[in-house]
Amino acid sequence: MADQEICEGLSMVVPVCNEVRSVKLVLEQLLEVLDHLNRPVELIVVDDGSTDGTAERLDAFSGRIRVFRHLVNQGYGAALKTGIKQAKYDYVAITDADGTYPNEELPRLLAGMETHDMVVGARTGRKVHVPLIRRPAKWLLSRIANYLVDMKIPDLNSGFRVFRKKIAEHYFHILPNGFSFTTTITLAMISDGYKVHYESIDYYKREGRSKIKPVDALNFLIFILRTITYFNPLRVFLPICLVLFGLGMARLCYDIFWLHNLTDSTTLLFLFALQVGLIGIVADLIVKRSKP
Repeated sequence: MADQEICEGLSMVVPVCNEVRSVKLVLEQLLEVLDHLNRPVELIVVDDGSTDGTAERLDAFSGRIRVFRHLVNQGYGAALKTGIKQAKYDYVAITDADGTYPNEELPRLLAGMETHDMVVGARTGRKVHVPLIRRPAKWLLSRIANYLVDMKIPDLNSGFRVFRKKIAEHYFHILPNGFSFTTTITLAMISDGYKVHYESIDYYKREGRSKIKPVDALNFLIFILRTITYFNPLRVFLPICLVLFGLGMARLCYDIFWLHNLTDSTTLLFLFALQVGLIGIVADLIVKRSKP
């Protein structure tokens, strides 16, 4: 395969798990969109251990798509990694098989790749269906992520985006196998100074039941903190150090003016603040030293 064809081509990766109700329509739509792109394309579907008849639906597209199967469910991120590894082309696009994303907007996202390293479909359009029960956690996680990367992220974990295969593979060692894949690659690329662009899109009501559980919100938070600690540890350790130092000062004032004695708890607060601050500084030095 010619190098220019690899650079200009697009590999569309779709992770699928028990989407028998929607996968046929989504794949037909994607094939139509890809047929109108003036570049080499391929459609890769990764069946992540489906048990509801999805595999049979995929068989109907034999010869038009490339199918890879996990014998057991390994997770959303694991399915994406499999698809990215098998991609022939430099540009990789991902979307879901549940009918929530406006896949006809793919050319608009792809056009942005001329000047950016990743283009994300931000679910901020006029028609956005996000269940009410997920909105508070989504809002809180977005605010935490915005602080940690020191910029406004319109959509932290959109599953509709285009990026370069080599960049994604560079982060495979930290990208999780679960739903936090998109959150982690977003934070990692922003932290490393890659150009990440957002295009506003609609987001429709999904077919079937969502696979995201309430406990996944805690997992998202853990991955956000872990990712930022990996790339910019002071954004995590410095606030904790300042809070402990502030508590120590407040306790010191109480000891002096009310107890007229320095207590052990005050000393411990200052020691904890110093320890956390030093850990943050050492972690930051290690991160900067390890970067090329």
